[in-house]
Amino acid sequence: MIKRELKANLKSFIIWLFVLVAMFLLVYLIYPYIITDDSMKEIDEMMKVFPPEVLKAFNMDVTSITTAYGWFKTEGFMFVLLIIGIYSSFLGGSILLKEENDKTIEYLNSLPIRRSSIITNKIIVGVFYVILIVLLLGIFNFISLKISGDLDSKQFILLSITPVLIGLPLFGINLFISTLLNKSKKTIGISLGLVFIFYVISVLSEISENVGFLKYFSIYTLADTRNVISNIEINPIMVIISLLITVGFIFLSYVKYNKKELV
Repeated sequence: MIKRELKANLKSFIIWLFVLVAMFLLVYLIYPYIITDDSMKEIDEMMKVFPPEVLKAFNMDVTSITTAYGWFKTEGFMFVLLIIGIYSSFLGGSILLKEENDKTIEYLNSLPIRRSSIITNKIIVGVFYVILIVLLLGIFNFISLKISGDLDSKQFILLSITPVLIGLPLFGINLFISTLLNKSKKTIGISLGLVFIFYVISVLSEISENVGFLKYFSIYTLADTRNVISNIEINPIMVIISLLITVGFIFLSYVKYNKKELV
């Protein structure tokens, strides 16, 4: 059944990976032509105009965007976190419900397979694809940035791991939400909404100290990219919290799915 699930979700995985790779490839190809001596001076002047809080929110106060790797650590990595978050959410929200939408759940129920086995196989495939998309994107970016000659390998590797810390919890949360619904169309809106809410909360918490407490309500805080860039380390507390949230919602998904009336 795992082989079946891998095949069923392969197409969407390839599409999402292609979008990410294409976006970064385009940037890496044109960046050397955009960044010149004159443009670097203009960028430095432009950075002075922005409030320190805005620069902090995008890590532009601890790194420069005058190189491709600098751009990757600021704006580029925000795209990575956002898209990985959306992909993980969509995957978690649809991997169970598609059986009900396609009416294949009736076939699965006719087989000598327990519900717990069905959800276990889907969770294994979902977690696999979330980790795989982060891994393959990291390899692509590593090779591309290595060619440019501007790369801190240890910092990059640690930074590239952080999307997993937000991807797995979002997968788990949306997996649980899907057990409360019967149509995947409903989960698409919820999944997308959750990602953007978490993302906006994370950005707002960095921009203003008055709402700094909001970071405790955002999954994106777990990525802790600023700490990785500044100290070249991943906070183990963030890893533990990420795992606890993921495991917690997966457990709730088991409980709810085993009691759910499938249609």
